[in-house]
Amino acid sequence: MEKLVSSWSKNKPLPESYIFPPETRPGNLIVPTCKTIPVIDLCNAEGRNRTDIVQQILKASQEYGFFQVVNHGISENLMNESMDVFNELFEMPDEDKVILYSEDPKKSCRLLTSSLNYDREKVHQWRDNLRHPCHPLQDCIKHWPQKPIRYREVVAALSIEAKKLGLRILELVSEGLGLESGYFGDKLSEALHLFVNHYPPCPDPSLTLGITKHCDPNLLTILHQGDVHGLQIFNNEEWIGVEPLPNAFVVNIGNQLQIISNNRLKSGEHRVVTNSRVARTTAAFFIAPSEDSIIEPAISLVGEASVYRAYEYKDFLLDYLSHMGNNEVVLGRFESQSLNNGTPVNAPPIQRGPKFELSRLDHGSDYPSKPKGTLE
Repeated sequence: MEKLVSSWSKNKPLPESYIFPPETRPGNLIVPTCKTIPVIDLCNAEGRNRTDIVQQILKASQEYGFFQVVNHGISENLMNESMDVFNELFEMPDEDKVILYSEDPKKSCRLLTSSLNYDREKVHQWRDNLRHPCHPLQDCIKHWPQKPIRYREVVAALSIEAKKLGLRILELVSEGLGLESGYFGDKLSEALHLFVNHYPPCPDPSLTLGITKHCDPNLLTILHQGDVHGLQIFNNEEWIGVEPLPNAFVVNIGNQLQIISNNRLKSGEHRVVTNSRVARTTAAFFIAPSEDSIIEPAISLVGEASVYRAYEYKDFLLDYLSHMGNNEVVLGRFESQSLNNGTPVNAPPIQRGPKFELSRLDHGSDYPSKPKGTLE
């Protein structure tokens, strides 16, 4: 519990354990705010402008791997109420937060700090994190926080709406790719996890990161980023900030959508920077396949060559964790041309432990830790 950044950081200098090497620290925090990431008005998606909206989504997914959506069908009141509840949770006294804090990887709902590899990582990330599954709701909700009192009611409502929004966007994506209606339904989008990240004010934002550079390993991410800047995407060899817009969600393409599209879409690299003035709280819903789903490029998108081989989703997650989210390395291990009797050439074996749990997945590449090839 004493490891939580929010428990000790007020009016304290930045500890050495949070200072990143010069090549990875953000340094100059003045980056351009991206005005060109499309802001897509989904109210036009059901009318005569549907084709145009589909093309906007495809273009954004090809160029950035990111876009924002407005008029998405989730009420402003629910968005505001949920953010109030998330902020209330991180503002609770320590005696309430200690109930949620856990270093047990088997606990599906828990509060932690930095990353899953806190005790092994060389540099810590400046964030506290609450994570839990949201599906199936009737099974998951009983493990959610009991405080704030409104948490379960409000977050349940938001998770239902976030899943609906994600499936709606995936249907537009499938239409744009020429896939049949419902292609991303059922097992390909079965799982839903919520990560609530809290970034307290930081004494020196130029030296540390809230989350390091990474791509999301799942299918699609729906982010409520509030009204404080911090999200940056890496595009055309430069970092650009994603402007917080009122009542908007940020949508980003995950690795699985890039793979199923046979590289027609891309999973955008991104990171989170901190600031010295105000705390920032965000809520990310990760839509993902079931663990035993077979992932491979859609047959109709393969053409003359399939870029990737078929695999079980849980195997991809194990690779993602063992290589600390190194996107190039992980994707390379699943490229079809690198196969040798079904195993990537020169790929070190992964040490497989107990049954993999999605709640153990960390979205954000952890800075190099001591052991490799293990989950925890």
